Amino acid sequence: MDGPLQVLVLRHNPICSLFLLSPLLLMLITLPPLVRSGDAEALLALRASMDPVGVLPWGRGGADVCQWQGVKECLNGRVTKLVVERFNLSGSLDGKSLNLLDQLRVLSFKENSISGQIPELPGLVNLKSLYLNNNKFEGGIPVSLARMHRLKVVVLSENRLSGQIPQAFVRLSRLYVLFVQDNRLTGSIPPFNQTNLRFFNVSNNLLSGRIPITAALAKFDGFSFIANADLCGEQIQKPCRFGPSTSPSFSVVPGETGHHHKWNKKHILIPVLSVIGFVLLCIIAVVLIACLRNRGNEKEAGGKVAARGVEEGAPSGTADENAEGKHEVFPWDQGGEGLGSLTFVGDEKMNYSLEDLLKASAETLGRGTLGSTYKAVMETGYILTVKRLKDAMYPTMEEFRRHIEILGRLRHPNLVPLRAYFQAKEERLLVYDYFPNGSLFSLVHGSRAAGGSKPLHWTSCLKIAEDVATGLLYIHQNPGLTHGNLKSTNVLLGSDFESCLTDYGLTPFRNPESYEESSASSLFYRAPECRDPHRPLTQKGDVYSYGILLLELLTGKTPFHDFMQEHGPDISGWVRSIRDAETESGDDPASSNEGAEEKIGALLEIAVASVAAVPENRPATRDVVRMIREVRVDAHLSSNSSSHSPGRWSDTIHSLPREEQLTM
Repeated sequence: MDGPLQVLVLRHNPICSLFLLSPLLLMLITLPPLVRSGDAEALLALRASMDPVGVLPWGRGGADVCQWQGVKECLNGRVTKLVVERFNLSGSLDGKSLNLLDQLRVLSFKENSISGQIPELPGLVNLKSLYLNNNKFEGGIPVSLARMHRLKVVVLSENRLSGQIPQAFVRLSRLYVLFVQDNRLTGSIPPFNQTNLRFFNVSNNLLSGRIPITAALAKFDGFSFIANADLCGEQIQKPCRFGPSTSPSFSVVPGETGHHHKWNKKHILIPVLSVIGFVLLCIIAVVLIACLRNRGNEKEAGGKVAARGVEEGAPSGTADENAEGKHEVFPWDQGGEGLGSLTFVGDEKMNYSLEDLLKASAETLGRGTLGSTYKAVMETGYILTVKRLKDAMYPTMEEFRRHIEILGRLRHPNLVPLRAYFQAKEERLLVYDYFPNGSLFSLVHGSRAAGGSKPLHWTSCLKIAEDVATGLLYIHQNPGLTHGNLKSTNVLLGSDFESCLTDYGLTPFRNPESYEESSASSLFYRAPECRDPHRPLTQKGDVYSYGILLLELLTGKTPFHDFMQEHGPDISGWVRSIRDAETESGDDPASSNEGAEEKIGALLEIAVASVAAVPENRPATRDVVRMIREVRVDAHLSSNSSSHSPGRWSDTIHSLPREEQLTM
């Protein structure tokens, strides 16, 4: 059947027409969204708005948009990953053009100079990762981001954003990274409680109110919240003047009188007051018993100094001044020659006294530039670390007290806390927590008898680098403070194998006239301008020491020689040759990582920048932390970012968290 008759049948038989056309309809429905010229046009329009000087070569290299610079991935001809970083783009974002790229999974314009507002992006329904940090964006955070149910990574830090963090962000169930630090954001922090949230920073804004008490936010330390003057909460150790954000209420059942409301309060207050009274009585009893015990043992305590290994002769001096009354002081009679005391610093109350310390057995842990360090095991089994500043230059007792109390108020997860101090005339003791897992030096270099050291896996290098940099930044945020003696032996491993700095802030006590290094390598951690003992140590000097420490992690070599003098501008090639040699021998676990070379290269760039000969050319500590954290986030966005490390450090504890690839 053909010709007019066929047309007649189709015209008068719709069922037959549908049957004949159904294969064609099925093909149209199932066809993927193939090449869409709109992506190329959208990119060209976007370039016109954000690249007024024509830096981007889009459209010049051919019609295939997937080959354009910055287009990292395509799917069926559509752009899914757009990364345009460090091009110094100086325009603004055209929201209309950007919303046409509706297949984007990853969008990054970080480290440019793009200004204006971040446009609303309702069209980017598939977006998973958004990087707009280190630009000049103004205005508020687009609320439309909260409607992107696939969004995992939001990095908007170091801009000029204002307004509030959208409360609707709490509905982003897949949120994994939220960095909005270094802006001008106001208002309160939304009660984030997403179980996937692993990286979070709102520091250096104008936020106010109480940090929400949620399981998700409780995982982050004070570094994620600092530099918000009107913010309060446990993480930043700043009590709130107002009540909790959620306080218990006494409701009245409908139909009942208000007397029942008062009755409930009364019956709750009575047992609470009873418990408080009982606790106060117990405290008074304990204090009386302690006073009687100390009075009976004063003479016995004074005669036990020489046998303890912490003291060579009974110290003498005047009474320690503590007029502020905020530290607990235990008196110690030193045979009528004066009154010494153990003074506790910080807000924590410790349950040991000077008498307990003098009865402890002492073991020498090491000798440094300012004195010796001991492991003190008390009769109760409690262990402390005691540093005796025997070789230090002593200021007046009042100057010493003021400086140590400043150090004693420092509390950070990456610092070894100073708990107490003792001073009497020529004797100064500092009491720290004891860290049984040893030092970073031991971790990196192991036992010399066991064959020396090898470079650590890059994931271990990255974790240590972030821990040390974060602790150093916390010190530097206190005016006038430096570490002054940063090296691998002064980095201890905590209970979770986190890296914690010790011996920080003691440089005011160094004596330039009798200054001798405890080991040959210590000198080479020092910046060139700080190797003269008569010159003050600076924060940029600490950054230099950090760079040497990072090179030590990457090479497994102790700085017994001056890295910079020996290798000069070729230090990058030297580090890479060491890593390559380990990979060829099969001993470097990084050999199983496809992205390991890129991550090691990023760490190496930070190290080389930190050891610049001219202090002004070194990055600030805040910038070091930012760069390290960017490398760590990028590591999570690569598919092989957490392969096992068979080194000496436990993979289960130290490998970065294994998450699905965020760019997929």
